[in-house]
Amino acid sequence: MMYDVVALGELLIDFIQCGKSEKGNPVFEANPGGAPCNVLAMLNKLGFKTGFIGKVGKDYFGNMLAETLEKTGISTDGLLYDEQVHTTLAFVNTLPDGDRDFSFYRNPGADIMLNPREVSVKMIEECRIFHFGSLSFTDEPAVSAAKLSVETAKKAGKMLSFDPNLRPPLWKNMDSAKEAIWYGIENCDILKIADNEITWLTGTDDYDEGVKRIRERADVKLINVTLGKEGSIAYCEDKKVFVNSVYSGKTVDTTGAGDTFCANVIGFVLEHGLDNLSEKDLNDMLLFANAAASIVTTRKGAICSMPEREEVKALLAERKLI
Repeated sequence: MMYDVVALGELLIDFIQCGKSEKGNPVFEANPGGAPCNVLAMLNKLGFKTGFIGKVGKDYFGNMLAETLEKTGISTDGLLYDEQVHTTLAFVNTLPDGDRDFSFYRNPGADIMLNPREVSVKMIEECRIFHFGSLSFTDEPAVSAAKLSVETAKKAGKMLSFDPNLRPPLWKNMDSAKEAIWYGIENCDILKIADNEITWLTGTDDYDEGVKRIRERADVKLINVTLGKEGSIAYCEDKKVFVNSVYSGKTVDTTGAGDTFCANVIGFVLEHGLDNLSEKDLNDMLLFANAAASIVTTRKGAICSMPEREEVKALLAERKLI
């Protein structure tokens, strides 16, 4: 079976606050989440064939997540259950501006228990793009599993996509985070990195300079810097294109916005490749990705909130952007 995209990493429950009880206590809704599967869910909406490699607990939440992937159309051939360790949980406190504050229950969590022997090498060898993030590099045995997967993809001549998705509370120290993120960047063709991440990683808030520093260390073909509600920038060969965000209504939760953006970039690369992209190509790519990400911020959760391709086009038409 051929896949367009296979992703490896965390699959978890995002408990997102949705009001208060009659007693005044916060009420949380259990939303399926985890950056790699958020990306795959959006790619499925775009019509691509996807598969996931990762681990959940053999518990209520693990079963719920497996059902969600199946319902979404993401192949679970690479999904495993851990008998001893529970599914990873994240409690997300949404701030007034729609941004988030995370509390993780992952010491350990099932996602970091994936070991190299359990990785479906066949799935990686049968995909066009392999996507991964930095959360698989916080603890063993997941670190070894992730490195084996990256090496397998490279050896098989696949394109690699990487999103640092930095979550400081999950790292023992930030030097380890930096080392893991540089590893990801040095081994990818497509990089999606947020404004705060590139500033932290490269030590400059000048994005052009930050990208220059990344290019001194890594041969990344396409670098996308996301600026939240300010838009996004694409750097490809000697081209740099900035596109404003697309406002789609009131932001209620920014969970998954970056993953939605990332998925649409990957989708564009699947359709157009990475060679000889023009400024217009990059502009079209960012515009569509920004619009899709904006739609997701008007909904709670991520995996189950991804927009259809037509919905994104309708928003762009409504804003007279296409």
